[in-house]
Amino acid sequence: MTSSDAAQRTAPGVPPRAAQRTPTVITWQGGSPATLESTRLLVTDSRLRASGRLIAAATADREAYSASFEAAVDKGEASGRLLLRTTTADEERQISLSRTEDGVWLVDHGTASERGDFSGAVAVDVAGAVTFTTLPIRRLGVHREAGEFEIPVVRVSMPDLSVSLVTQVFRTVSLDEGGAVVAIGDPGSPAEVRVDADGIVVDFPGTARRV
Repeated sequence: MTSSDAAQRTAPGVPPRAAQRTPTVITWQGGSPATLESTRLLVTDSRLRASGRLIAAATADREAYSASFEAAVDKGEASGRLLLRTTTADEERQISLSRTEDGVWLVDHGTASERGDFSGAVAVDVAGAVTFTTLPIRRLGVHREAGEFEIPVVRVSMPDLSVSLVTQVFRTVSLDEGGAVVAIGDPGSPAEVRVDADGIVVDFPGTARRV
């Protein structure tokens, strides 16, 4: 059934429902440092929902930690919400980030909160979690059509959950029937990330690979 057929079968005054997809569970594994990330992902025409967990081994300059997250964003990331929790041997932390349709961010650590526009950023990057790489890729469409964008991004560090504003580049390197290779990250030294036809990460060199 085409979208026009669906519209004709919708009762007058009731907007057509967004196309639904079955939720999928995707797992990524990283080698250096050792990480394991698993996410339940639901993508529709109008919204993306993700809930998952990340486990990371200790490194020379960072303690081992586990993290859980829940995220929901609308089409275009105009508004959305992220709830993120981390646990280390000594401490538990949590943060909530939400963005309203008028562009205001609310960052809440539980004991203190702040508001700001973060230079108009609409994307969030959680350090070490490749789930969040999918969101700006899909919004910008660089997995479907060649393009290059340099955008402000709200970055959350792990496991301390500190928040900062960074600039990231998203540039199409190549396109094929199975997806694309997209250069992502710091404008001076982006990583070339392989994504599938839905813009979901297959291989993020130096971070994780889908298993």
